[in-house]
Amino acid sequence: MNIRHNEPLREKLAAEYVLGTLKGSARRRFEHWLKNDAALRRAVAEWQDRLHPMAEFAPAVQPPPAVWRAIEQHLDLAHPQKSFWSRLRENLSFWRGLGLTSTAIATVLVVVLLTREPTVVAPAATYIATLADDKAQPAMIITGDAKRRQLVIKVIAPQNLATDKSLELWAVPKQGSPRSLGLVANRGVITLPLPENATPESIPLLAVSLEPKGGSPNRNAPTGPILFKGAWVQI
Repeated sequence: MNIRHNEPLREKLAAEYVLGTLKGSARRRFEHWLKNDAALRRAVAEWQDRLHPMAEFAPAVQPPPAVWRAIEQHLDLAHPQKSFWSRLRENLSFWRGLGLTSTAIATVLVVVLLTREPTVVAPAATYIATLADDKAQPAMIITGDAKRRQLVIKVIAPQNLATDKSLELWAVPKQGSPRSLGLVANRGVITLPLPENATPESIPLLAVSLEPKGGSPNRNAPTGPILFKGAWVQI
């Protein structure tokens, strides 16, 4: 199938891909197209920007206990590790909060399609992460430009922060200690340097912790609670 010149179909497939309703061989075929189609990747990024913040309006559903037992077995959570990465994975309340009903998602999509025109200019980002709290409420959107070596952190839910506290951004690898990427603001937009090897392959997760003024005293780990976290993905 050639979808390069079929703009309505491209938009439909991009929306379904972000929603997760594009399944099986169709999803694998779409992901193959993404590798060689920069415009299609931008369309996916636009739908991510539109739909992810709207998840807060959709009601959560509680899956059967057997589903969580299967997830725990798959992640080997019966044998918890002491690493920072493992502790984040063990926080099932965060992942449970991301559960949305198909009906609610479909309703959101219809509203978006009927009330919004596609964005003309897409962000020139190579990587993106939506950071949310343990109730799946989005708080920050982070984009990474590999060419300019920049991280742009946009706060979409301003935080009330005590004068003796700071928010610190962490890159969480699959193994080893997390790495501080710098302090972030409690509102507005801030830009930080993007490390050379900060890719989803080496750093699958970003997290923000609440620290003493100026950041964590331990440069290899946060000392305060983790407030927000999200997957770091390539677009």
